[in-house]
Amino acid sequence: MLEFDVAVIGAGPAGLAAALAAKRSGAQKVVLVERDFRMGGILEQCIHMGFGLKYFGEELSGPEYAARFIKRIEEEDITVMLDTMVLSIDGDMRVIHAVNKNGVVNIKAGSIILSMGCRERTRAQVAVPGTRPAGIFTAGTAQRFINVQNELVGKKAVIVGSGDIGMIMARRLTLEGVKVEGVVEIMPYLAGLTRNRVQCLDDYDIPLYLSHTISDIRGQYRVEGVSVARIDENREIIEGTEFDIDCDTILFSVGLIPENEVSKSAGVLLDPVTGGPIVDDHMETNISGIFACGNVLHVNDLVDNVSIESEKAGKAAALFAQGRLHEKTEAISLACGENIRYVTPQKIVRGGQDDVTIYFRVSSPERNIRIQAEADGAVLLEEKRAFVNPGEIEFITLQKENLSGINAEQLIIRTVRE
Repeated sequence: MLEFDVAVIGAGPAGLAAALAAKRSGAQKVVLVERDFRMGGILEQCIHMGFGLKYFGEELSGPEYAARFIKRIEEEDITVMLDTMVLSIDGDMRVIHAVNKNGVVNIKAGSIILSMGCRERTRAQVAVPGTRPAGIFTAGTAQRFINVQNELVGKKAVIVGSGDIGMIMARRLTLEGVKVEGVVEIMPYLAGLTRNRVQCLDDYDIPLYLSHTISDIRGQYRVEGVSVARIDENREIIEGTEFDIDCDTILFSVGLIPENEVSKSAGVLLDPVTGGPIVDDHMETNISGIFACGNVLHVNDLVDNVSIESEKAGKAAALFAQGRLHEKTEAISLACGENIRYVTPQKIVRGGQDDVTIYFRVSSPERNIRIQAEADGAVLLEEKRAFVNPGEIEFITLQKENLSGINAEQLIIRTVRE
């Protein structure tokens, strides 16, 4: 049995930031457990620019962003266990059960931080009809093949879904000489960041088909083409709108799922909308001493936000291990009002908290609206937004003084039209 003050599961951007924050907040013994052979997580295959503008104040590639944190980890006295797969967590005892080349490893921790990231949805999960030939990949898999393993996945491609990875891969494939015939999105709006549409699709004249779906995949041994059709507001195919695109490769960029199988083994309650743990403003789950951050909590669109959020989890986990964090007391529940799909954190602990930043996504695009935080009929905070979109996370920050006098059991976040 190995013993540590704080144990962090996952050495991607969330785990790196959380481990550093825990160490710098007084935790003497911190361990970072990672199933891969190196730290950095998904950042290692994201060789495009656009990271770090918010956190470091300069534009970096994914590996450069990761390298800055890895260097800091190596400078601190933080134990790193690579090639180590966590199998389960005993939540009540805060014991991690893992395995590596040395056999079974049991880690007893004063507190645990969940930062396992997320995985991609596949073709099977969106039920696209057609044959099952070679040449069908998730966008992230294709990204790894090209950027890490130096292998090209095809010559002519169609991308299903307008998520950020899909749009970035549309540009990446084009730069490698692959003809990208189009990006097909089932929703009537973009699923990713607007900047990625401009930089990755518009700048390279790649068509974007909104309110369209793949109605058939053709090919016996290798993909030969797809049929695309427009859909109505009920997501039913509109007859007479189908057209064929010849291609040998299909990439699916149809969403991400927080990686929470290990969280479930610990008894952590999950939010049915985000798929991630339900946490309070200290990033603590319903299991005392277990915290969550990053894409395991909710899928972020900026790694800078992941780092900021994870530092909060790391600090709180360190304080818990030292017996300096709050006792679990009554909390204010956060609720979704008009056009709000989800909020995180889902609870705010009463008394003594710092300013609280609430992240949320809207359900549908809106222009010229106000974001309101309301409790007991009183508006605590109101901010204007020129445009909100489901593909981009929004946030508001409630000041400590706004929270101190709340007697209501619920705080509602909503949008209000101008």
